[in-house]
Amino acid sequence: MGIKMNWEKMLPFWEMLSEQERNSLIENSTIKEYKKNTLMNRNDSGCLGAMVVLTGQMRVYIVSDEGREVTLYRIYGGDICVLSASCLLDAIIFEVMIETTADSKVIMIPSPLLNQIMKTNLHVEVFLYKSAAERFSDVIWTVQQILFTGIDQRIASFLWDEMTRSGQTALHYTHEEIASYIGSAREVVTRFLKYFVQEGVISLSRGQIEILNKEKLKSFL
Repeated sequence: MGIKMNWEKMLPFWEMLSEQERNSLIENSTIKEYKKNTLMNRNDSGCLGAMVVLTGQMRVYIVSDEGREVTLYRIYGGDICVLSASCLLDAIIFEVMIETTADSKVIMIPSPLLNQIMKTNLHVEVFLYKSAAERFSDVIWTVQQILFTGIDQRIASFLWDEMTRSGQTALHYTHEEIASYIGSAREVVTRFLKYFVQEGVISLSRGQIEILNKEKLKSFL
């Protein structure tokens, strides 16, 4: 039995598919649930396929030879992750890691099916490459932040964006998590968070950062 979802809303290229292609997607796609901190594309996982994120959150990141992690961008409910099917995109020649940062539910469209549809439907291939290109804009922004922006501004930007996105002033992140998101070291993040505490911008408790002064936080951006 196929998955009953609003496919037209989830897949921008749905209208461009033939009836046979639509039926194949419905019948062969699967819903999967992942716990927080699950590494989704382990070496033994192969090429997962494209993912439609229903709920949850993930991060796409790279790891240096020394083990340093740099988060390239994050994925939220309603987003489509195409780099999980990077084996189908000849222009993608480097490996990225994908990890859930919250309990997540996704629709997995298998790579063999996508590959088959791409060969006969140009609209699907164009969509996949366009989506990958748009994500590389996020990657370039991340690189610019790391190279040209001070650590205090990067931390402030992260806190501001999370407060805006969640609508909450209490943010549940560890120093280690923030460091992985902004491409820094935990010790550096801890030092600057303590500085923000001294400035009356935030307060710290175990696993939580409370934003006390929004205007002062904004002044660091």
